Amino acid sequence: MREPPFYLVRHAKAGDRAAWTEDDRLRPLSKAGRRQAEALVRALEGLRVDRVLSSPFVRCEQTVRPLALDRGLRVEPAEELAEGAPLEGLLDLMAGLDGQAVVACAHGDLIPTAIDRVRVLGVPTDDGPTKKASTWVLEREGGTVVRARYLPPPPTS
Repeated sequence: MREPPFYLVRHAKAGDRAAWTEDDRLRPLSKAGRRQAEALVRALEGLRVDRVLSSPFVRCEQTVRPLALDRGLRVEPAEELAEGAPLEGLLDLMAGLDGQAVVACAHGDLIPTAIDRVRVLGVPTDDGPTKKASTWVLEREGGTVVRARYLPPPPTS
């Protein structure tokens, strides 16, 4: 039985990591990143979204906040999506989302690792570089990912 997809979003463009002097968890989106976050609302328009999850890092929360506001949902922080989090945490998180269409924002280390795992399992996947503000649509059946489609970052104009 086909389940609603799991949308795995890489956070939008943030300020320069090397120039940021505070805790990296607090680094916000750049002006371009804020435009990408707004464009994500349009990119997912008309698609079912039941929950919005995010790494607790500010740049991830800011990426999905416009979508959550548009849908009347709250952004739920999830440590399983944080930078440096183990892949098993993300997999366990996905397994517990029975029948829910979820948008989850994570980082550039965790997402490619998840997609590589899906590929190793023989699941058909698109090629995609996992650019900032891009989305992987993980199609599921019976709790198992059966296809992974790559959506490039949405246009910002």
